[in-house]
Amino acid sequence: MAGEIPDLHATVRTGTGKGAARQARREQFVPGIVYGGGADPVAINVKYNELLKRLKAGRFLSTLFNLKVEGQDDVRVICRNVQRDVVKDLPIHLDLMRLRRTSKVKLFIHVDFINHDKAPGLKKGGVLTVVRPEVELVVTAGDIPEAITVDLTGLNVGDIVHISNIELPAGARPTITDRDFVIANISAPSGLRSSENEADDAAEDEDDE
Repeated sequence: MAGEIPDLHATVRTGTGKGAARQARREQFVPGIVYGGGADPVAINVKYNELLKRLKAGRFLSTLFNLKVEGQDDVRVICRNVQRDVVKDLPIHLDLMRLRRTSKVKLFIHVDFINHDKAPGLKKGGVLTVVRPEVELVVTAGDIPEAITVDLTGLNVGDIVHISNIELPAGARPTITDRDFVIANISAPSGLRSSENEADDAAEDEDDE
């Protein structure tokens, strides 16, 4: 099932060139361009405050947006560039690329963990340590998964979940392909770790005698 794609609102910018862009900035907009997807480029304005909020939230360049422009059909876009003021480091222009439903795009997908009650390691007091709450995947724009799922059934203390242990949605693949990276593990409870350390210390003391 596709995840909910956030809306990005914009208006068509009348006029082109530096003059129109400067006017947009004076009116608290950030000028931009939408291109690709087999259609003509369109000059747009995005509200400065909305864009700044999106940028501060992080991963703006790897988030798929539903671009809403009054009088036009909604279209899925991904940002390919944000130009910033060299002194103030604030956004002054952005480039958005239209995506076809068959386009491939890199996105961070949330990881869900299920069946906690069926993991012997957790029943014994083990702790689920999540190394990657999100995983960057290459997915199809028309079929973006809401999440990928890790089934904890049967996992014991010391078990590790790698990306290869997860059944990914059809057409999706991790961006990291050169190693089998860790998603999560079940570690021993702190009390057990302490007792084991004490046992090790005691054994060392006996060896020293």
